[in-house]
Amino acid sequence: MSTLHDLAATILSRKGADPESSWTANLFAKGPEKCAEKFGEEAVEAIIEAVKGDRAKLTAEAADVLYHLLVMLAARDVTLADVEAELARREGTSGIAEKAARG
Repeated sequence: MSTLHDLAATILSRKGADPESSWTANLFAKGPEKCAEKFGEEAVEAIIEAVKGDRAKLTAEAADVLYHLLVMLAARDVTLADVEAELARREGTSGIAEKAARG
């Protein structure tokens, strides 16, 4: 998972940077809503490739989804560690029981 942690750290380092200096800084400058919109677009593209069954294109789109997810989270000050902690909290809990608990 160090690649994701490295990516998350790079993304955080772009927060507040000159929007002309990087794509990530440009996304942050457009606000959390735009970051969420881009995540949604990439998720849809990944879904399309999953349905088509093209493994290479799905892999590429999945990488885009992970990147844009981390950008969206950072835009709202949610860290990868926060998400990992939530996953750890859920470990060993049935998905059905966990979903029912969220109501």
